[in-house]
Amino acid sequence: MTNGAAQLVQKLWNYCNVLRDDGMSYGDYVEQLTFLLFLKMDEERRLQAEQMGESYVDPIPPQYRWGSLVGLDGVALESHYRELLRALGTGTGLIPIIFRKAQNKIQDPAKLKRLVKLIDEETWTGLNLDVKGEIYEGLLEKNAQDTKSGAGQYFTPRPLIEAIVEVMRPPVGATIHDPACGTAGFLLAAYAYINAHYPQLDRDQRRQLRERTFSGVEIVDATARLAVMNLYLHNLAAEGNASPIIVADSLRADPGARYDLVLTNPPFGKQSSMTIIGEDGRAGRESQSVERADFWTTTSNKQLNFVQHIRTILQTHGRAAVVVPDNVLFEGGAGETIRRRLLESCDVHTLLRLPTGIFYAQGVKANVLFFDKRPGSAEAQTKTLWIYDLRTNMNFTLKQNPLRFEDLQDFIACYHPANRQQRQATWSPEHPEGRWRAFPLEELLARDKVSLDIFWLKDDSLEENAHLPPPQVIAAEILDDLRAALEQFDAIARDLGVEE
Repeated sequence: MTNGAAQLVQKLWNYCNVLRDDGMSYGDYVEQLTFLLFLKMDEERRLQAEQMGESYVDPIPPQYRWGSLVGLDGVALESHYRELLRALGTGTGLIPIIFRKAQNKIQDPAKLKRLVKLIDEETWTGLNLDVKGEIYEGLLEKNAQDTKSGAGQYFTPRPLIEAIVEVMRPPVGATIHDPACGTAGFLLAAYAYINAHYPQLDRDQRRQLRERTFSGVEIVDATARLAVMNLYLHNLAAEGNASPIIVADSLRADPGARYDLVLTNPPFGKQSSMTIIGEDGRAGRESQSVERADFWTTTSNKQLNFVQHIRTILQTHGRAAVVVPDNVLFEGGAGETIRRRLLESCDVHTLLRLPTGIFYAQGVKANVLFFDKRPGSAEAQTKTLWIYDLRTNMNFTLKQNPLRFEDLQDFIACYHPANRQQRQATWSPEHPEGRWRAFPLEELLARDKVSLDIFWLKDDSLEENAHLPPPQVIAAEILDDLRAALEQFDAIARDLGVEE
């Protein structure tokens, strides 16, 4: 982050400490900043267009523009701000997505007045897109660091996102989608990659990039507005100033649209509130059941359902990179069915085993699964799965030793995005410490439950007198294992006809 952006983030963030005394969380603060920043920048754009003699159709009605807040204070300011949020949250399009279900969380009118004055002192349109984006990303990251608010579950480490995009190499003209977009980190990283690698785009290509390339779905209203604002700050929107982000549950139905690239980190940790009914015809036991004939099997495991959903929404020859927890790799029952069918219908070519300590939720064991959708064929489309182990004997923490982009350079080199056919293993019987290894399909299918949870490096932490992880990490890992075991027992019970 540039010094100017960092200073402005800190300036805005310092005021948050005052508001926290009133019981506001980091999340509430970022949310209120989102509302006010949007209004201020809209005002600046309108005034700038007028000064240059250009036409500008302001999406904000005159009575709710930034100037209507600047001239008020006390109860009048609080009352008008509340009405403004309500009015702008109605209807459809980009504006209502940002202000959807918005509420004033700043109870003290004097402090609301101070925040308005703080924002009014800056000329935001004078900042270039990169700086504005940096500022907002900085606020989102600080929000994610507030583990009590749970915001970290929506925040994927930026170095990991950048490395995934680096190996995926999004091309100009591709449609890029994230079905669980959080604050839109993957979409913005893909946008930055295309901007950096294709500087000579003509006007039509630029417009397509801004309006017809990126889309996402987010189920949480508050997170969706952060994503829309993040894209807006980078001058990205759908055609007609519509929102590129839809507030919905991606798993509820096949959207019909198909995409060239899917980059995503679906939410971890909770089973779906509904049971999906797949092509096997088994009905869910929960009150909310959704029929997805495009799914291979029925499961209430949200992560397994996201894998099936991503396979559906990919174009033929489309490519996906998805962050998945370990249970997606080894879970039996529906998990085994999905892995087997995925290996058959897609080229599941790469698995990156991620280290613990890089996510805000402690103890998470995750991976990145890379696969390409292929046309229907009698032969399995996967020939070889390459695995890079960045977990064994790798120790990262969020503060003292955070994951850096440099830590992923060896994986990027091994992935060989220029030509995957030229990959070279770093592991061999003579070099047992190599982290990059290939496994043929026959070996994968012969494994118990077609498990892809494969490791081969000697784990130093298992040595006698080795230091154990912190108790909370051990507890989180035990809970993950117990949840996976219960899911498997539940599947067995259903197969035996045991009623709830």
